[in-house]
Amino acid sequence: MGQRTPVLVVGAGPVGLALAGDLAWRGVECLLVEKSDGVITQPRMDMVGIRTMEFCRRWGIVPWVESAGYNRDYPQDCAWVTDLNGYEFGREPFPAPSQEKCPPQSPQKRERCPQNFFDPVLLRFARQSGRVTLRHETELTGLDDRGSHVVATLAEAKSGRTETVEAEYVVGCDGGASRVRQWLGIGMTGDAVLTYTTNVIFRCEGLERLHTKAPAYRYIFIGPEGTWATLVAINGRDQWRFSLVGDDQRRAVGEDEVRRAIVRAVGREFEFEILSMLPWVRRQLVADHYRKGRVFIAGDAAHLTSPTGGFGMNTGIQDAVNLSWKLAAVLQGWGGDALLDTYESEQQPVAVRNVSEAGDNLKRMLSPRILKPDPAVFDRDGPDIDAARREYGARYTEMMKREWFSIGIHLGYVYEGSPILVPDGTPRPPDEVSRYVQTARPGSRAPHVWLEPGRSTLDLFGREFVLLRFGAEPPPVDAIVAAAAAAGVPLRVVDIEHEEAERVYERRLVLVRPDGQVAWRADVEPEDAAGLVDTVRGAVGSRATPQPAAALVEG
Repeated sequence: MGQRTPVLVVGAGPVGLALAGDLAWRGVECLLVEKSDGVITQPRMDMVGIRTMEFCRRWGIVPWVESAGYNRDYPQDCAWVTDLNGYEFGREPFPAPSQEKCPPQSPQKRERCPQNFFDPVLLRFARQSGRVTLRHETELTGLDDRGSHVVATLAEAKSGRTETVEAEYVVGCDGGASRVRQWLGIGMTGDAVLTYTTNVIFRCEGLERLHTKAPAYRYIFIGPEGTWATLVAINGRDQWRFSLVGDDQRRAVGEDEVRRAIVRAVGREFEFEILSMLPWVRRQLVADHYRKGRVFIAGDAAHLTSPTGGFGMNTGIQDAVNLSWKLAAVLQGWGGDALLDTYESEQQPVAVRNVSEAGDNLKRMLSPRILKPDPAVFDRDGPDIDAARREYGARYTEMMKREWFSIGIHLGYVYEGSPILVPDGTPRPPDEVSRYVQTARPGSRAPHVWLEPGRSTLDLFGREFVLLRFGAEPPPVDAIVAAAAAAGVPLRVVDIEHEEAERVYERRLVLVRPDGQVAWRADVEPEDAAGLVDTVRGAVGSRATPQPAAALVEG
């Protein structure tokens, strides 16, 4: 037998890196293996969502994201055009990342940080604790769950050497074609083919000087056949991702066709360098299960989505944070027998919701293929034609707003019905896309309130359970503290006397989980404090004997 590790993470994309980093941040060592060399030639994501940025704030790496390499002074408009030297139907203006303000519901905002920039940030985060061992060009070639542990077989690409690793748990973050998922025999439900698309990364210095349109982060190209391509700024300088969007029929697309398509999109001949090409299939699938025995899946291995909306990687980061604290709890002895099962029951519905919304966004983006504009708008001028273009553009702009404004998707997810939550009897808030009202109802993300300049309530959460006590004379919590200590649950008590925070949180006592979701709230301690603690640690009916842990009290 070779190396032993508490957790083996397979796949060092953003989700695998985040999971390894968060485990290490919680004091858990892990081995992270990646079959590639880690070089990103085709960034598959470019937007770090607001919830992911809140996690980055927790980890202390927001400055790394902001300085990762994207031109933060580049405008983030989205525009729909015939071509870059043709007609513009409409535009949704957005400020440059350096100028965009945080919404009132969060201390952070989304950031533009494509995968070729974001992965190195997460790699630096994972490595900083010294608890993550990362091995590139190392492939998982076998899994054997023996009940008490998992034996994994690894193969090094360069040497051809194989070895076995014994892990207490394995997490497959190995992408849409996940071998871990296949080994587990887990199926996926949904639509296996939405479109066949070809992505091209190309370099062109000063592309903005070659066309008549105002700068934008994303251009959507609409022709007589409908929506046929998009162009996205990859670094806000000289690199672009062109996507030739096909239909559900597979066909080969060569470099000559791609070059002609790029020239058509720009509307003139020009010099550019193709850096990489990637044919891929847009899918809408969610795994039927997220766990089998001691092996889990996360990220694209668990859910595949159209990138329309930017939900894929960000949903995967939520997977990582949800699973991480639960693995840490079990490995550290205070998590109950049922805790790890709640990873699937909590995160799978979130994936179904997000994947479905992304698919609907794609339908809206491609709607000109069905509701085609008047052919005259592509090659004629005149008052009537100009008015037709404006009218068509206004309708398309209004329809696309649901994709551009989606704070409810990123922050409004709720772990409804989770067995490790204690409901308070209040109705579930409406699940909205473009609107998000903060609530401290159990299962929801604990609300953000500025307690003082630069200090958010969100800065209180992360490594342990946090029991918030509100008001000048907060209720006693001695029984909860004693129950947590007896069960070995890390707990910190924080007293808050702050009018806005008291209003938003609504109850005098609020218990927040390590992932930042509310687990319980009330105005007084429950009669059965031990029952509350056992519920939130997944130990109702558990016979585990945890190690005692101390509680901290803060003012």
